[in-house]
Amino acid sequence: MTFQTLRKMLVFLLVGGLSGWLFSQFPIPLPFMLGAMTSSALCVALLPSKIMDGFSVPELFRLPFIACIGLLIGAQVHLEMLTSWRTIAVMLLVVTLFTPLAHWLNYKLMRRFGGYDAPTAFFSAAPGGLIEAMTLGEKAGAHIATLTVQQFLRIVLVVTLIPLIMSLWVGHPVGSAAGLAEMSETNTSALWLIICVGACGYGLGHVLRIPAGQLTGPLLLAGILSATGWLALSLPSWLVILAQVAVGTTLGLRFNGLSAAILKRGVLLGVASTLMMLLLGFALALLAMQLADIGFSASWLSLAPGGVTEMSLVALSLAADPALVTLAHVYRIAVTVFIMSAGYKRLNRPPSPQA
Repeated sequence: MTFQTLRKMLVFLLVGGLSGWLFSQFPIPLPFMLGAMTSSALCVALLPSKIMDGFSVPELFRLPFIACIGLLIGAQVHLEMLTSWRTIAVMLLVVTLFTPLAHWLNYKLMRRFGGYDAPTAFFSAAPGGLIEAMTLGEKAGAHIATLTVQQFLRIVLVVTLIPLIMSLWVGHPVGSAAGLAEMSETNTSALWLIICVGACGYGLGHVLRIPAGQLTGPLLLAGILSATGWLALSLPSWLVILAQVAVGTTLGLRFNGLSAAILKRGVLLGVASTLMMLLLGFALALLAMQLADIGFSASWLSLAPGGVTEMSLVALSLAADPALVTLAHVYRIAVTVFIMSAGYKRLNRPPSPQA
């Protein structure tokens, strides 16, 4: 990370923080994340090209804040939560149904109405695994710019729509100014302890090679410590808010370098795809509620195909079993990557010799 890149990131983070604070003055769900995402996306659209050319979000900048969210979720894990095998089994079952069905419906949508070739449509349709979709899609000959736009739009639209819909459902903005911060107002843990557990958890996620390891590694370690009673972590409110701002800022900046023409073309497809997946998730969430003792908020959030980090933040703000929601999303990514890997082999299979 160069000094110039670091300086730009700090400026974007400051602007994102100010936007988040401004959004928090109004009844807007997850104001710090959505405010930061909005301001950074506007920076990408409005700043002179010489400022944004060649700029990309340093992954090392985002990782510590994602780890903080993992710690926050893990700290709420209790021993009785780990023994809810029926609930976990039912949720994983409906995710197993949701993932290939959503992928197939998206593929048909993008082939028929988007006119995309098979590799581009297949990997653009994936309801998760953004990095894996772009990596495998490029190798399979997909149009990488179109693929990137569709995958980013999936996350951004879900991240934007879900908090708004859930706010209407519960009758108040989720994750508002008080929101997540209320969980960390008293008896906060020492900063050095938070850093140590977060770093060890990140290392654990890297060693185990689990999906979204930068989030699930710290979550797993903090969950073990919390469930066994060895250590009850409590993050300060300023760190929780800063994590939301960092996630929102980096999400908005990922649109840098994307073609405006391709972006405009992908918006309608992205909206149609997102609404279709949310409706499918809604139906399967109702099924999950019939099969196990799962609240609607937790079951629907578990099936919302946004980013793991972002959906976990919404679950935290609603106190909607964030550990279960995170587990479901990690599993969704794993299933999606398996489907994409199998599809990649099929798309790259040499044609059969003619008789």
